This record gives sequence, structure tokens and C-alpha cells, in this order.
Amino acid sequence: MSEPVKKQLYVSPAPHFVEGVSTRFLMCMLITALLPETIYGVMLFGFRALFVVLVSVAGSVVFEAAFQKLTKQNITVSDCSAVVTGLLLALVLPPTVPLWQVLLGDLFAVVVAKGFFGGLGANVWNPALTGRAFLFVSFSAAIGASWLAPGTDAVSAATVLSKLKEGAVAVNADTYLESFLGNTAGCIGETNELLILISFAFLALTQVIDWRAPVTMVATVALLTFVSGGDVVMALTSGGLLFGATFMATDYATTPVSKAGRAVFGAGCGLLTFLIRRFGGYPEGVMFSILFMNSLSTFLNKLTGRKYGYGKAAKKGAAK
Repeated sequence: MSEPVKKQLYVSPAPHFVEGVSTRFLMCMLITALLPETIYGVMLFGFRALFVVLVSVAGSVVFEAAFQKLTKQNITVSDCSAVVTGLLLALVLPPTVPLWQVLLGDLFAVVVAKGFFGGLGANVWNPALTGRAFLFVSFSAAIGASWLAPGTDAVSAATVLSKLKEGAVAVNADTYLESFLGNTAGCIGETNELLILISFAFLALTQVIDWRAPVTMVATVALLTFVSGGDVVMALTSGGLLFGATFMATDYATTPVSKAGRAVFGAGCGLLTFLIRRFGGYPEGVMFSILFMNSLSTFLNKLTGRKYGYGKAAKKGAAK
């Protein structure tokens, strides 16, 4: 008598959604949305920015493929998720960052923050932001204290947020316009708020991202800044607030799946960003706020997720 065939059941973590779009399509849409910021960053900061972008994207792809090869997994770089991680990491770095540090950030992002947790969709924290946080903690002088003035080779120009925190900037109509259009020192892809708003509209209208987390994040920062007597316009148009809200606070794997959960997530990011900017020793708080709220996403899913068998529909069915 032959032994019965053993059946194996593979169960992946909830929640489970079936949509008629592929991961590659979504990643390509994100890349398309990031192209204006990338092109503008290269135009603003020159070949330094271009090298950072190219090295970061190439490093992410190579490190992910190598890790999957070494761990005997299917190589999935063709889904373009590694390209998105590398591009996002490059755009939240200053153009003066050494290229070897960019590669270290790639390695930490795609292997430690993503690969060690099970790959795409299983990571707890946003990979690109985790890579940037690693670089910021390890090489703070290169990541947070060295900036390039637009159109020049002058290094160590302070960002608008740094000047605001020190009270060393005279705010007027020209300052607002300059900050909005991105003619300032900063990270490669975070300076031009107009382009970021266009990207947000494109991604939201095509339903690639959900609008709730970005809108509540930005609205919370604006409200708290207004209540505290701060400059709302500068708070919204300087730093990485709009970029982080659009591209980082909407990550599928690291943000809540419910609509209410995304709204709470965005509000939490906004609150933490305001507190760090206002009371912390670091002028920017977007990175840390999103990573902290990533840690609470599972809890928010349980708190705000739909519980089947409860509610009006369940009561109506039981009455029948």
C-alpha cells in the first residue's frame, strides 16, 4: 500500500486582496510619478545628484538580486520594487553624500529592512526611509549637516528648515515662492513642492495611492503650526513633508489597510513631525515620524479594521 500524498498548505499573512493590477505596474506608476522630481533635482544640483540617483538604483537592484540568489529565492527584481526603493532613497539624500554611503544605504534598505523580513510586502518599515535612517545615524555629518546650494559648488549651505529653526531667515513673498518652487538647498527630490503636488494628484487620481494618509498628515502639521503661532506656509513648503506624505506614508506594506487606519496613521505622522520640528534638536521630523507610525500599523489595522460578523449588516442578517 502506497503512502498517502502529503499536502502542503501555505498561508501568507493577512490581509488578502485580489486586484487586477500587478506589482510591476504599480511600481512603474510610482517611477513615472517620481521622474519630475528626479529630473528637477538633477537640473538643480547637477551631476552630483545624477550620480547619486544612478548609483542608488543600481545598488538596490544588485543587492536585492544577490540576496535572493544567496538565499535560494526567486529573483524578483523584474517587478521594479528594488528600482523604486533605490530611487526613493536617492531622492531623500543630499546631493553631496558620498557614493559609497549611498551603497551602504541600499544594502541596509533592501537586505536588512526588506529581505530579512520576508521580502516585498512583509517588511515592517519603509525600506527607503530605513536606509536613510541608518545613514543618518551612522554618518550624520554627510546626511544631515552638509548641503549643496542650488546652481553652485558651495557646500554646507543650510536648509530652509534649519534657518527657520535658528530664526535666521527673513520670510517674505519671495521666500515663499522660492521654497514652493524648490530653488533651495535640500535633498535631491524634496525641494520642488509644485512637482510633488502634481505627482500626488497623478497617483491619487489613478488610485495608485490612497489620499487619506497624505492629506491628514499635511493637515495635522498645518493645524498645529497655526495653533502654535508658526509659519504655516513655510512648514508645508520646506523640508520633506509633502514628499514623505506622498511617497512614504502611502507605502502598501507599512501603512494600515483600512480607510480609518490610514487617516489615523497620517494624523500620527503629522503630530510627530510637528513635535520633532518644534521641540526636537533636529529641524526635520518626517523620517522619524513615518518610521514610528510604521511600527503601529498592525495595531491600527486591528483597531480600525472591519470585523466580520459585527455591525448593522450582521444584526440585520441575524434578525432574519
